[in-house]
Amino acid sequence: MTEPTFSSVNRRRFLRATGASAVAAGLAGCRSSGGNSGKLKLGVLAPNPGQSPTGTSIVHGAELAVKQLNENGGVNGRTVELVSADTGGEASTAKQEYQSLLLGEGVQATFGVFTSEVLMTLMDQIAEQQKIHMCTGAATPLSARKVSQNYEQYKYYFRTGPLNGIQLGQNLLDFAGGVFSDIGWSEVALVAEDYEWTKPIYGMLAQELKKRQIDVVLNQRYSSDTENFSPIYDDISSSGADAAFVQMAHTGVPAMVKWARDRRQWGFGGIHIPSQLPSFYQQSRGAASYSVTQNVATPQSELTDKTQPFVKAYQGEYDSLPVYTGYITFDAVKQWASVAANEGTVDTETVITGLENSSYTGAIGTVEYHNKGHRFAHDVIYSPGKVNPVYQQWQPEDPANMQAGGTQEVIYPAEFKTADYKQPIWIQ
Repeated sequence: MTEPTFSSVNRRRFLRATGASAVAAGLAGCRSSGGNSGKLKLGVLAPNPGQSPTGTSIVHGAELAVKQLNENGGVNGRTVELVSADTGGEASTAKQEYQSLLLGEGVQATFGVFTSEVLMTLMDQIAEQQKIHMCTGAATPLSARKVSQNYEQYKYYFRTGPLNGIQLGQNLLDFAGGVFSDIGWSEVALVAEDYEWTKPIYGMLAQELKKRQIDVVLNQRYSSDTENFSPIYDDISSSGADAAFVQMAHTGVPAMVKWARDRRQWGFGGIHIPSQLPSFYQQSRGAASYSVTQNVATPQSELTDKTQPFVKAYQGEYDSLPVYTGYITFDAVKQWASVAANEGTVDTETVITGLENSSYTGAIGTVEYHNKGHRFAHDVIYSPGKVNPVYQQWQPEDPANMQAGGTQEVIYPAEFKTADYKQPIWIQ
């Protein structure tokens, strides 16, 4: 994969050199209404771009959106410049880089952020700087709760995606209700890594699956430093589960490889972040075969008339395929720009109102936000016909030689379906 050159100034050095008086002046400038002359700067925050697939795709999605905007006259006649900041996936680094984007670079709005822990660290800074941030990678519902409970302070925050943790839980329940009876998953083991993002999902599934006549025969939250999955998998096998219904990100690679190598006699699916990556099948040497995961979109899916054009443009620009954060970030930048163009200004207060009333059809669906009276204020609305994630199964091109290649086939929902679910060939 060809990586771009990420150019930036040393923002920490800038802040040290200018001192408190200049920072205060910069803050005042950032809080101004934002005129319509000169170059317009936008900021993007991502972990380890050029190394991390999720971080790289955040930056690439934003870059591609800005390129297309500039090819079509910019925003209100102003050329758009994108400034990227590497959070390193660390909360302390993210705080420094966010301040540098706002005070050092003078960006008008920011996009990105991956992991819930990093996002929550930034929420008070977003409120203090009074500039729009559109989240495109973290799932905690606690951020939206802040907007709901103290709208005037936190109204600058929006989440274009992914769905928040409670919405993800509902989406998993909808998938279970719509598909499990057809694929033979009547008894499942609920398995989740112990990270902040899984807590609301796990709690909802544990309570609600039984209402859908799906038995949870094992509940298992496991430590984030788990490397040996044999004891957990032995318990799943002993429970008689038809499948492991999972929530995995950081630990997902060893967990899947162990399932595939051991040829466990149960299915594997849910939310598995590594499997969402188009490159994961080859990277796992076919271990991803027959696994199922929720995803924002796949390279084959057509969620709207903008999905495939985005995929093709991304592939043409970067000689690679986008991961979910790329789709979301592309749509977030385009939606912000669309609102600013419709309003004829980049004034923050005006754009906030515009985003609240916006209905923007992008690559991931039709993006609308819950209003300030909702418990998920400023979070993307999850609904059929709006943003409605897909469930993909990695299906090998040649079951006799699973390392040869595989495709991300959509098995749910029906309107986006590209293939039927296939049982792992080793399950008897």
